[in-house]
Amino acid sequence: MDAQIKKTALRLFTYGLYIGTSGTGADVAAGTINWVSQASFQPPLVMAAVKADSHLHQLIETTGQFAINVLSADQKEIAQDFFRPTKQENNTLNGHPYESGSATGVPLLTELPAWVEVKVTDTVKRGDHTVFIGEVIDAGIRDENAKALDMWNTGWFYAG
Repeated sequence: MDAQIKKTALRLFTYGLYIGTSGTGADVAAGTINWVSQASFQPPLVMAAVKADSHLHQLIETTGQFAINVLSADQKEIAQDFFRPTKQENNTLNGHPYESGSATGVPLLTELPAWVEVKVTDTVKRGDHTVFIGEVIDAGIRDENAKALDMWNTGWFYAG
C-alpha cells in the first residue's frame, strides 16, 4: 500500500470536532476528539475513539461514562484550548465554563451548542486509540441553529 495515498484517502473522510469529557469532582478530563459517530438508533449508541495514553481515556475506562460536547463552526479556538492537558479552576476547564451533567455528573461545557451524556457499553482496544461505544442516556441543545465544526474547515488534519 502506498502510504501517501492511504493518508490522502483517510483525510477525505468527514470528521467533526468535539470536546470529550469524563470524570467527576476534582478528577476530570477534557480533550478535543474527532473520530465520533452515531452507531445505532435503538438503543441510541455513539462511538468515540480516544487516544489510549490520555487522561480522558483513563477516566472513561474507570468511570464507564463520558460526554461528547459538540463544537459550533465558529469555535475553532475552543477546540485548540483542549489540545493541552485539562486544567480545572473555578468551574472552568481550560478557561471554559462547565456544569455537571444530570445523568452522569461529567462536565458539560456550557458555551457549546449541544451535548450527549453516554454510558459505555462496549470497548474496542486496538492501536493507539480505544473505541468506546456507549448508550446516550441524556442530551441537550443550547443553540439549535448552530452548525457543527468540522476538521476540513479548520485546515487541520488528524487522520492518515
